[in-house]
Amino acid sequence: MKVILSYIEQFPYLTILVSFLIGLGFMPLVLDIARKRNFVVKPNKRTSHEGSIPNIGGVNIFISFLITVFFFSYGIFAQLQFIIIGVFIILIIGFVDDLIDIKASWKLLGELVAAFFLIVLSDIRLTNLHGFMGIYQLSTISSYALSFFVFVVIINALNLIDGIDGLASGLGIIYSLFFAVYFSQAGYMNLAVSGYAMVGSLAVFFLYNVFGKKSKIFMGDSGSLLLGYMIALYVFEFCEMNAYHRLPEMWHIQSAPAVAICILSVPLFDTLRVMLTRIKKGVSPFHPDKNHIHHLMLKTGLKHKQVTFILLGVSVVFALLGIVGRNWDITFLVFIAFSLASVLTYILWRIVDYKTIGSGSQNKN
Repeated sequence: MKVILSYIEQFPYLTILVSFLIGLGFMPLVLDIARKRNFVVKPNKRTSHEGSIPNIGGVNIFISFLITVFFFSYGIFAQLQFIIIGVFIILIIGFVDDLIDIKASWKLLGELVAAFFLIVLSDIRLTNLHGFMGIYQLSTISSYALSFFVFVVIINALNLIDGIDGLASGLGIIYSLFFAVYFSQAGYMNLAVSGYAMVGSLAVFFLYNVFGKKSKIFMGDSGSLLLGYMIALYVFEFCEMNAYHRLPEMWHIQSAPAVAICILSVPLFDTLRVMLTRIKKGVSPFHPDKNHIHHLMLKTGLKHKQVTFILLGVSVVFALLGIVGRNWDITFLVFIAFSLASVLTYILWRIVDYKTIGSGSQNKN
């Protein structure tokens, strides 16, 4: 055990392989249980797949992730008890929602309960805005309020972006890998191991989800909510460790919150745009529709895999923007990210309008 742990300390990225192999081993069992217990999603007006597809991919992600983290962080596992309880809660909420489609209000309540274990009991929260809009240290009440708000935004943004094969899991791989590499270089090995474990767990799901035929599986809310929970945790830790200069100078990031926004820009901006559009139309911001960015891109004639990989590429570009501008003025970096996302969305809307008008003209002829 000591030999293995010493290798992980030297090469923490090996955790990816461990979690990948564990996930690969459990996936056939998860698929078999899903089919026997009818944990599947059937074609409906909000989906575009054919046949009944198992939708408990999040369970496999959870199993491989938890086993890996427990194995390599067993010495501090007791310190993670509240985080793990929060993970269990969010997994159960997602699993139940996949089965019976619970009301948005009940789902939000469950998310807040899970957030309580992370933010209040584990005391992992945002306490500093790094000078955004001239604000630095937050009061205790403001800190808790902002942390709960950011948690709900991140977890639902990743839940809502899970609309086509490989998108949410692909984004999760990019995000987890970025934070894992950063935590590793900054000396936070337990967080790095967690991030790498998430990468390996998501990679197994990505392969089955995108390239599986008879063995295809969906993430389900159990997976997207679990992913959102862990990404929120990584964002909080990333921002906090940079708020008080607890890092070597070369790894300190002046505009950490803005960098996090850049990295998560695809789901964050899409969620903001969709909710504002729904409000403008006079419907609930939580009312489901097919107005997300991946739906718009499909209307241009692109295939599912093409849309997925284009958006993953866009996400990498925004991440690079965050890395390049990591020590810029935080408000300026947020403005640049928001402006770039707005321009790209406008171009996409124009293309969709052009395709729609062109299609309508052809139908008339």
